[in-house]
Amino acid sequence: MNEVESQLNEFAAVGINHWKASVAIRERFSMSEGQKERFMDDARIIGLKDVILISTCNRTEIFGRTQTPGVLVELLLKHSDGDQEAFDDLGFMLSGALAVRHLLRVAVGLDAQILGDLQIIKQVKEAYDYAHSLGMVDGTMHRLMQFVLRTHKRSRTETDLASGAATTAYAAVQFARKKLGSFKDKHILLVGTGKIGKITCKNLLSLGASNVTLLNRSLKRAERLGSRFQLPVAGFESLSDHLKKADLVIVATGADFPIVGMKYWKDLEESNQKVVMLDLSVPRNIDPKFADHPLVELVNMDQLTETTEEACRRREENVPLVEAIIDEELANFRIWLSEQRVVPTIRALNDKLHDIRVRELERFKNRITEESQEQVEMLTRRIVNKIVAYSIDHLKEHHESPEEITKVVHSMFKLKPEASRTD
Repeated sequence: MNEVESQLNEFAAVGINHWKASVAIRERFSMSEGQKERFMDDARIIGLKDVILISTCNRTEIFGRTQTPGVLVELLLKHSDGDQEAFDDLGFMLSGALAVRHLLRVAVGLDAQILGDLQIIKQVKEAYDYAHSLGMVDGTMHRLMQFVLRTHKRSRTETDLASGAATTAYAAVQFARKKLGSFKDKHILLVGTGKIGKITCKNLLSLGASNVTLLNRSLKRAERLGSRFQLPVAGFESLSDHLKKADLVIVATGADFPIVGMKYWKDLEESNQKVVMLDLSVPRNIDPKFADHPLVELVNMDQLTETTEEACRRREENVPLVEAIIDEELANFRIWLSEQRVVPTIRALNDKLHDIRVRELERFKNRITEESQEQVEMLTRRIVNKIVAYSIDHLKEHHESPEEITKVVHSMFKLKPEASRTD
């Protein structure tokens, strides 16, 4: 195994997602903000330095640098309600290039429930920013994320993977309109005004909904969205009243318990009005028992079918193009890893040449005027930097077999052995 493959093998990905696990299983592995924080604390304690945790409605996945992926699984089980048996049956564990490729596929939307979902890259960025804020991302992981973001950008600019409207929120609204026939004169209750809630709200209004009430735990947050679209808002304390008159209820919050719990069962009986309920949350925010209510048609994430078939077909046609981009960027990342083998030599050469420059300037310091010293300093620095730049290009061109060329450079300039450096 060469050095680059050895470096790649430091990457690992573990998790559970929509491909095998139902929403009931996924919600057991999902993590609250507090659980995420404790997960990262424990990761740091056991010596992990690079960990990115992605927890969304469709997946809970951990990407990190470790040669023992099982450690990430242990942390996942410790800080969620998932169990070993379920993970063994439905989870995954990847190492090396397969783990890196998986992260790239997730970021561009190839691994999403709805192909090319635009939300997933935002979720990946947020997971990265969170890890970075905790000091859990080093230079190599940071560089990999640059490749991730570039791969995503290329998938959007060089292919039609994102063509058409095929997000989860859009699919949910299309499903509801099909069931209700039209949104005209329908009372719609949207619970949750986070990212999915905002997108859902836009989609509802674009498809003719006018009677939409927004509910949110934070009334101020609901009011901001309400003022934007001139919609009424309410607090959770009025949920019962709004349920009684709703034709459509869409719940999309980050709560880890059912917002619409069994205490509202009788409210719906009293209304004697049929209602479509869409639960876009994981963990589920509508008690699954409502599926047995005679007046309720309850649909969760897994039951939503793709309603934009034409858009989906166009996206599928672009999958090979996106896979080719992933192949290219993975190859570019390999090259970058390979180039890092000559970085110590580049740094040592840079230090050596600048050290020579400084010592020579010191010798002639008294022979030049004080006014000229700044110009001479600038001129000599530029000369050295240009010499180093040419050397860097040459060293990087030989990154695949750097031993001989670095040996020559070390001998020629009498560079200190890498082991003696303390960078």
